[in-house]
Amino acid sequence: MDTPFHYADDLGPAKVVHIHHPALDLKAIVVIDNIAAGPSIGGVRLAPDVSLEECFRLARAMTLKNAAAGLPHGGGKSVIFGDPAMPIANKERLIRAFAQAIRDLVDYIPGPDMGTNETCMAWIQDEIGRAVGLPPTIGGIPLDDIGATGYGVAVAGEVAQGFCDVSLDGARVAIQGFGSVGRHAARFLEEKGAVLVAASDSRGAIHAPDGLDVEALIQHKRAGRAVTEFSSGTVLDGEAVIAVDCDILVPAARPDAIRMDNVDSVKARLVLQGANVPVTADADIALHRRGVLSIPDFIANAGGVICAAVEYHGGTEATAFETIATKIATNTRIMLEEAARDATSPSEAAATLATRRVRDAAGYRRGHTE
Repeated sequence: MDTPFHYADDLGPAKVVHIHHPALDLKAIVVIDNIAAGPSIGGVRLAPDVSLEECFRLARAMTLKNAAAGLPHGGGKSVIFGDPAMPIANKERLIRAFAQAIRDLVDYIPGPDMGTNETCMAWIQDEIGRAVGLPPTIGGIPLDDIGATGYGVAVAGEVAQGFCDVSLDGARVAIQGFGSVGRHAARFLEEKGAVLVAASDSRGAIHAPDGLDVEALIQHKRAGRAVTEFSSGTVLDGEAVIAVDCDILVPAARPDAIRMDNVDSVKARLVLQGANVPVTADADIALHRRGVLSIPDFIANAGGVICAAVEYHGGTEATAFETIATKIATNTRIMLEEAARDATSPSEAAATLATRRVRDAAGYRRGHTE
C-alpha cells in the first residue's frame, strides 16, 4: 500500500483512513491533516485516477489555506475512486455509502470538490448531519452557483496588480479549466476590466486574441457543450492554453498543470492559482526566478472554503462575500509584503505565514509543550 510517510512532518497528517467496501464498489481515502485550529474542512473529490498522494497533498493545501484565511478549522480531504459521470442512482448509492463510512470521523467536515456538488453534500448531510456546500433549501450557500472561489481569485488578482507590472484593466486572461472555478474567475476578472482570450476544458481549448464573450461561453458550457464547440475563436489542444500569449494565467483544473516540462512556455506575468496545487514546487520556483508573480493556491482560491466556513457557522451569502473579500485581500497583501521584505517567493512567504498560524493554534491545544 502506498503511504504519504515521506510527506509527514510535525503538522500532520493526523489521520489517514482507507475505505474499501467491495459489495458497494466503494474505494476511498480520507486524510485529516491537521486539527490544531478546529475540525478539518475539505472537499470530497470523485475521479477514477485519484491517489493517496493526491489526497494528502490536497489535505495539506487545505491546512495551509484554512490557516492563511484565519478560519477556526484545520485541513482535510477525501477522494473516492469512480467515474463522476456514472448514473445518478449509482452516484447517490456510492456517496451515501461513503458518508456512512466516515460517520465517526467527526474531525472531518466534507464539502464539494471535483466530481461532487451540493446534491452530493445533501446526501452526506442526510446520512451523518455533517457537511458544507449544501443546497440553499436546507440552509446552504451554493458555492458553485455564486462563484465563491472564482470571486476570491479575482480579489487576489486585484491586490497582486500592485506588486507586478500587470493591471487588471485591459489584462488578457487565459483560464485553464473553464469549470466551476474558472468560469467565475473569468466573470469577476472581466468585471474588473480584464479580457478573456483563452479557455480550456477536458476536451480542448479555444483562443481569441481580441477576446471571448464570457457570459456567452458560460451559457455554452452550462448547456453541456465543450469550449471547442464555441462559436468564435481558434481551437487548440487543451494543454496549449498554458502557453497562450496573455497577461494573467488562471490554472483552475487538476493538480500539476504547470510543471517543469511546460513552465518555460508560460507567457503570463501573473499566475492566479485557482485549482488546488496546480503548480509543482519546482515549476513555482522557475516562475519566480523568471519574474512571474504566482499567487499560491491556498491564498488565491480560499474563497470556497471561507464561504463553507461561513455557512457552517450560520452566516449568509452576503456575509460570505464580505468575508472572502476582506480575508483574501488582507492575506494576499501580507504575503506579498513579507515576500518582498524577506526577498523570498510568494509561495515560501505564504507557507511561512500559514505554518506560523497553525503552530500558534497548536499552542492552545491540550498537551502542548514549549
